[in-house]
Amino acid sequence: MRLKNAMGIILTGGNKSGMKELSAIRATAAIPVGGKYRAIDFVLSNMVNSGITNIGVLTQYNFRSLMDHLGTGKEWDLDRENGGLFIFPPYLSDDGSGWYKGTADAMYNNLTYLLRSSQEYVIISVGNSVCKINFEKLLDYHIDKGADITIAYRDMSDLYPEDLPIMGILSVDNNERITDFEEKPLRPKGTLGSMGIYVMKRELLIYLLEECIAHGNYDFVRDVLIKKLDSLKIYGYRFNSYWRSISSIKMYYRCNMELLDPDVCCQLFVDGGKIYTKVKDEPPAKYNDEAEVRNSIIGDGCIIEGTVENSVLFRGVTVKKGACIKNSIIMQGSVIESGSSLQYAVVDKNVLITEGKNLKGDDEWPIIVGRRTVV
Repeated sequence: MRLKNAMGIILTGGNKSGMKELSAIRATAAIPVGGKYRAIDFVLSNMVNSGITNIGVLTQYNFRSLMDHLGTGKEWDLDRENGGLFIFPPYLSDDGSGWYKGTADAMYNNLTYLLRSSQEYVIISVGNSVCKINFEKLLDYHIDKGADITIAYRDMSDLYPEDLPIMGILSVDNNERITDFEEKPLRPKGTLGSMGIYVMKRELLIYLLEECIAHGNYDFVRDVLIKKLDSLKIYGYRFNSYWRSISSIKMYYRCNMELLDPDVCCQLFVDGGKIYTKVKDEPPAKYNDEAEVRNSIIGDGCIIEGTVENSVLFRGVTVKKGACIKNSIIMQGSVIESGSSLQYAVVDKNVLITEGKNLKGDDEWPIIVGRRTVV
């Protein structure tokens, strides 16, 4: 398996204002998805399922909950003597320096990790996307192409048009070599979007990072990849399966709703290995006689007395008698009291919706209720 000769780096540092209250006190990679997972679980599990056992996670904003979730890496079989899981938050010195200025700067500040690793290849990925990808096939493609760098991409025409400008948009020739790459263009020229996954040799990455920082630049995409399109052989790897980025409320809401589709659920959770997450000891969900549940994901420890339809409920949610939840996402520990109605809502952790309240958004603009709010 070639992946034994590859290490992984997961970038989680972006401060996504598009996630509003959901990212106010947590990194986007730590945002709950699909009833019991966090966004980072997908890329981390993909790496482990592909045989990568040396993985570094670079964090920046609101990383406490992310570090608490990852712990020692035991759930992903990464609590090991050789390799394993390494978490690299920024380190602040007396002069206030140490805060990462960009993705290239984040990797450069942890150059020792790259220098001490022995793997020949590096697979770099953002930590806030939901997909199931085989990194072994990606590395095989990279080697067979003789590429210096390979970027995974996907036709994003199934996204909302307004989501394209927050992505990297690229063009490829008939041989899949990348001919153009724009980061977050105001007017995208196409719909081929970067997935934020890159493959290259470890020694090349070290050289590119040193060169980038020496010129006073800090962003990996703008200051390394885009500037090297002509001088390096940079190829695209076309990915055709399910993928969503957790970078805006619309994309987050749509992703969770799509997990109710059996085909999407099969792609993510059945084919190609499991998605692992931090295990919590919770009793099974309890459904009382009055409960009506249709086409929903119900987490462990939930108590359902009311109606739940086309919704995702995380662990320990209580839906009392006469309450009705439709097309909504309810996070851990929230309580929906009797007679309340929620439609097209995203409710964060430990929220109390008091008796008789009616909250209704729509699929374009779901209502967001922040953590520990009483409504």
